[in-house]
Amino acid sequence: MKEDILEQMVDEYLQHKGYFTRHNIKFRPAGDHVEYDTRQDAVHSDIDVIGIHPRLDGARRVMVVSCKSWQGGFRPEYWVDAIAKNKVVSGREAWRGFRELTREKWAAAFRTMVAELTGSSSFTYITAVTKVIGSRSAWQDNATFREHLGGNPIEILTFGDMLKELFPFIDTTPASSQVGRVLQLIKASGWSLDK
Repeated sequence: MKEDILEQMVDEYLQHKGYFTRHNIKFRPAGDHVEYDTRQDAVHSDIDVIGIHPRLDGARRVMVVSCKSWQGGFRPEYWVDAIAKNKVVSGREAWRGFRELTREKWAAAFRTMVAELTGSSSFTYITAVTKVIGSRSAWQDNATFREHLGGNPIEILTFGDMLKELFPFIDTTPASSQVGRVLQLIKASGWSLDK
């Protein structure tokens, strides 16, 4: 079960758009990678949500999502700078929260896992966040990140982006997820995005 509410929202959002989804898929660098270090690379990272759309082609067919449920929001410029300067944030090096974007051995493992699961090396990488503070382009257009992802596009998706898209389509048919049911109750209460 997906414990993180943002992961559940991403799941609901992707399924609403016609994607089949999987969650919490573990990956780590191959043991035979030239830079493999048993002390640094033994613990898996994970793909929070991956979605495959059977009717789309290209990078939009596969969505690979990393969720950052930080209530204070996500500051792209701050994180790009912290990663570039190898800063310690909340007790660990900033790059560690974004391994697949920042270290080639992790990026290779990530791309391999996506290809194994989807049969495609083409995908859209999404950083899902509660809210974005500042410019999305510092993150989405980062050349190093894009290179590590094999040239695939990067997007930032906020909780608000998903709500705005989903809310108009919420109806009274029993939703299949807890998040869907909560959205139905919110809509039934008369609350709207305009209030």
